Amino acid sequence: MSSTPTTHLVCSRLGFAWPDGTRVFEGLQWAPGPGRTGLVGLNGAGKSTLLRLIAGDLAPTSGAVKASGDIGLLPQDATVDTSLRVDEVLGIAGARAALHAIEAGDCAEEHFAAVGDDWDVEERARATLDALGLDRIGLNRTVGEVSGGESVLLRLAALLLRRPGVLLLDEPTNNLDLRARRRLYAAVESWPGTLVVVSHDRELLERVDRIADLRDGTVTTYGGNLSAYEEALATEQEAAERMVRSAGADVKRQKRELAQAQVVLAHRVRYGQKMYDTKREPRAVMKLRKRQAQVSAGKHRLLHAERLADAKERLAEAELAVRDDDEIRVDLPHTAVPQGRTVLTLDAVVLRCGARANLDVRGPERIALVGANGAGKSTLLRTLAGEIPPASGRVLAHVPVRYLPQRLDVLDDELSVAANAAAYAPSATGNAVRARLARFLFRGAAADRPAGSLSGGERLRAALAALLLAEPAPQLLMLDEPTNSLDMASVRQLTTALASYQGALIVAGHDLPFLRSLGVTRWLRIGEGQVVDVPADGV
Repeated sequence: MSSTPTTHLVCSRLGFAWPDGTRVFEGLQWAPGPGRTGLVGLNGAGKSTLLRLIAGDLAPTSGAVKASGDIGLLPQDATVDTSLRVDEVLGIAGARAALHAIEAGDCAEEHFAAVGDDWDVEERARATLDALGLDRIGLNRTVGEVSGGESVLLRLAALLLRRPGVLLLDEPTNNLDLRARRRLYAAVESWPGTLVVVSHDRELLERVDRIADLRDGTVTTYGGNLSAYEEALATEQEAAERMVRSAGADVKRQKRELAQAQVVLAHRVRYGQKMYDTKREPRAVMKLRKRQAQVSAGKHRLLHAERLADAKERLAEAELAVRDDDEIRVDLPHTAVPQGRTVLTLDAVVLRCGARANLDVRGPERIALVGANGAGKSTLLRTLAGEIPPASGRVLAHVPVRYLPQRLDVLDDELSVAANAAAYAPSATGNAVRARLARFLFRGAAADRPAGSLSGGERLRAALAALLLAEPAPQLLMLDEPTNSLDMASVRQLTTALASYQGALIVAGHDLPFLRSLGVTRWLRIGEGQVVDVPADGV
């Protein structure tokens, strides 16, 4: 890949609101700088919206985006017309056809105009596909003949061939298997221009030069990769929490001093009134002293009140600096499974996708299920959950089983979060359901929101709450790619929730750092027609 000149990208006083009036940004200032930038933030913070504004897909309501070069965007969950040929997706169909015509002896001027200086277009295209592990895909094949993960890489290949000065990637590793992810990591590391990537993929974010944290409409930049960012953030939060403790102590001290001052002033007033009543001094002198005492008392009280107000303001400012990214912490004793108890048996099973499996799942095992896209991970989980029958063999579940698919369609979009949870636990009272949901961070009015209005992270949290709080409690829980489209905070919340789960767990995914964070005790790989155990270091 040839070198690209340094490109400058600046968001100047950027503002944006949706047609219904919902404001996303107001006066946002950001210049990501050359090299690789990881853009992180909570779900709903506006990360994808910001990328679309930079790419020109959305028009800002105020301010401007200025870039000194071309901008290319790989959007999240983008669909591609399955009837298109690969060379059409890559944007080289016209130049390629003209090149073939010239090679066949047709020297029409329009063919040379179409080729321009791009005489090696096919070689560059094949080299780009090869670098992304797509060398087996011919330029004449249609998109409908490739997998979902391969279509994502095809769109990336099209951007790489364009060589834009600014490359924007929105959750590019969603739906990519491990091999495809590693190809994408290599492409990111070798990108010579300005790159901004929105992702929750830890391995990808460890390869950036800086982290930009989008929060409350403001971007704060931290030098270094994700680990450096988390270390810097932890230091900031420790300092902020110390400031809160200090400011809180100051508020208590000012309250105490104000109360003491009021006692002293009240004593002085009583003493002055007593002197006035006993007429020990001339009336004019006593009136003057009384007025002076009242003025002094008022000033003294005002001074302490102002100090207290200042202390409260400092406390409020300090509390704003402390992040309130709550973590789920819930006890789930009814999900416990005795050590060694058989919870699931696959007896000579042949899946609908053709893969064969013979295995037992015992006790509170934590199993990571890996394999290439299309190998049959979702088919296996749906078979274990009883949603589809095997082609042959027997699947025996010995405990209550719950399954959370990628689509998160276990919730009724028309019902509230509370009503969805209640449907899974019909004997629980309304108050009991709400108390349980509060542990999953759905407190008060949040539990009354329709499921259809939830963000990706909120929807996963609501679905997980419904399944884990169900009756009977699941002693085998299966999750299919649960971290897709989740922000870093939501991934942490999912991890802490699953840490409380005491049953057997099977999680299918490609996010190795997340899988390892679950304390996986067994790794299964599906591929080449078999479901087999593999060592952790062989994944």
